[in-house]
Amino acid sequence: MPAHRTHKGRCGPSGTWTDDVMIDIPVHDIQGKQIDTLKVDEQSLGGEVRPALLKQAYVCFHANRRQGSAHTKNRSEVSGSTRKLYRQKGTGNARRGPSGTNLMRGGGHAHSKKPHSWRQRMPKKMRQLANRNALLAKAVDGEIRLLDHLEFDKPSTGQFAKILSELKINRTCLLALANTTDHAGRSARNLEHITITRVDQLNVFDILNHRYLVADKTTFAGWLENSRTDSNSNGEGA
Repeated sequence: MPAHRTHKGRCGPSGTWTDDVMIDIPVHDIQGKQIDTLKVDEQSLGGEVRPALLKQAYVCFHANRRQGSAHTKNRSEVSGSTRKLYRQKGTGNARRGPSGTNLMRGGGHAHSKKPHSWRQRMPKKMRQLANRNALLAKAVDGEIRLLDHLEFDKPSTGQFAKILSELKINRTCLLALANTTDHAGRSARNLEHITITRVDQLNVFDILNHRYLVADKTTFAGWLENSRTDSNSNGEGA
């Protein structure tokens, strides 16, 4: 279900009246019942979903994960004689050069691959805004599942699978935790289609690569506050 929006007006520093749009993200208990909401200022997440920015950041992150180490040999690099296999005319066969040609089995590649960097650069402010804007896209589509608390006495894969079932999560899921080695992280790591990450390492690539985002309310709110503080210290505007 898409997130609910509320409008709240305020007077800006210049004396003009601005209309803040707050997004209500539902907060559930481990039984899947909604018990609270987390209000998030839409302007802090970019104001609106920006597909062009998200696409640029996604492609940049994906390209930067490439090793760029692919290598194949060309004609000058394959081993073997460069002697002409047989004379040009008089044999009745098609004319043939050395055995290292790209037409022969074991020969060099016509357009061989060489190691090179695929890395793309993106300004820091754009990267930070893209990360927050990806959260806005998830919130607008109702694909963020917040829990009032996510604590386990001991690791239990079955218990965590039951929580996902109660939250009606039946697709890929990104689990954001403050500590990925605690009982909650160890309970989720054996489940299929679940990816675990630290909340301070949330990025546009992982967020958009999964249908749902699951996090603890306190941890998620703390990350939002830190990202808002970083953007304000950098002088970033929406």
